[in-house]
Amino acid sequence: MLMENRTEVTEFILLGLTSDPGLQLPLFLTFLLIYTITLAGNLGMILLIVLDSRLHTPMYYFLGNLSLVDICYSSAVTPTVMAGLLLGDTVISYNACAAQMFLFAVFATVENCLLASMAYDPYAAVCEPLYYTTTMTTRVCTWLISGSYVIGFLNASIYTTDTFSLTFCRSNVVHHFFCDIPAVMALSCSDRHVNEMLLVYIVIFNIFFALLVICISYTFIFISILKMHSVSGHRKALSTCASHLTAVSIFYGTVIFMYLQPSSSRSMDTDKIASVFYTMVIPMLNPMVYSLRNKEVKRAFLKFKNALNFWNQYNL
Repeated sequence: MLMENRTEVTEFILLGLTSDPGLQLPLFLTFLLIYTITLAGNLGMILLIVLDSRLHTPMYYFLGNLSLVDICYSSAVTPTVMAGLLLGDTVISYNACAAQMFLFAVFATVENCLLASMAYDPYAAVCEPLYYTTTMTTRVCTWLISGSYVIGFLNASIYTTDTFSLTFCRSNVVHHFFCDIPAVMALSCSDRHVNEMLLVYIVIFNIFFALLVICISYTFIFISILKMHSVSGHRKALSTCASHLTAVSIFYGTVIFMYLQPSSSRSMDTDKIASVFYTMVIPMLNPMVYSLRNKEVKRAFLKFKNALNFWNQYNL
């Protein structure tokens, strides 16, 4: 990732979301609130899953890792944005920019793989309920989750090396609020056509392979649901899938809009708005999506709350 001998640029200036001083404090407070909710929601989800033995199931094994990934990839971007808004410090070193890009790419890719892997759980639960315990074993879950992290690190290495192998010798002003790949690539003074094509092809492969896995899983799920004669069976099967489908729609809708639009129609301002959504809002929404209609999570939360109240009363 260190290409200092090949470039005259040693630091980048992040243009940020706005240069209007009147908007910087409100945006800072908004992002602080979002980031606080993100940390509280995802850490709370991880804590509930660890402490409640009833949540030691494959679905929550995946969900705990999803919460961890949401914390990590939000933390790779949001603190930098808030520091820029509050302190006006928008300068980021060459190496720090590469590190931020790498970390964000790692955890965004892992989330993509986890969402695809999580589709296997409702498939096994709805389509093969009698074999669920032998299909969704701890070993299978561990392999799926480990594979997601391995793919994340490999992809991030390719993305970051692909971007920082370019020569930067003109402007060092990044028209974004973090070191996103397209925004940094746009500053290169060398021919970046091959690099951009490599990025597009890898992103397309990752997204559409994951979507293919998800679509195949849900095709079999909906066929199984249609064969059910019980209304309660329909509702139970659909409730099993609802949270995951919601998370999938939000994540992939934003990523496809962001990375797979033609460069000729690309607008940096539009990119910034989309980026705020997938770097800050989605990590905040995921624990809400998976907990609001989830009776098991609600029961675990009430159990934890009652235990905490009892502990406080006992100590008082």
